[in-house]
Amino acid sequence: MPRLTLEMPHALGLEEATQRLKDKFAAAMAEHRERLSHFREEWTDHTLSFAFQAMGMAVSGRVAVEAEKVKLDADLPMAAMFFKRAIEDRLRQEVGRLLAT
Repeated sequence: MPRLTLEMPHALGLEEATQRLKDKFAAAMAEHRERLSHFREEWTDHTLSFAFQAMGMAVSGRVAVEAEKVKLDADLPMAAMFFKRAIEDRLRQEVGRLLAT
């Protein structure tokens, strides 16, 4: 499986960055619920473990919120390899906007 790894800096503090990500993730999952199945999310302190299927393809990963950065590691299906760069660019844009002060 192709791996997607991103690190994005922030200056929000641990609690604020975590809360913003929790809110955004919940909103995104609600918005796309009809296209997702086998959805799982688990927050442990400031780390999110997630998994879901989109169009029958499994995606899983982890988001770790640290004091000055957010790290995302995700396993993408092989079919997503052609779109990896677009996915990465979109995540950087959305999460960057979310973490802006």
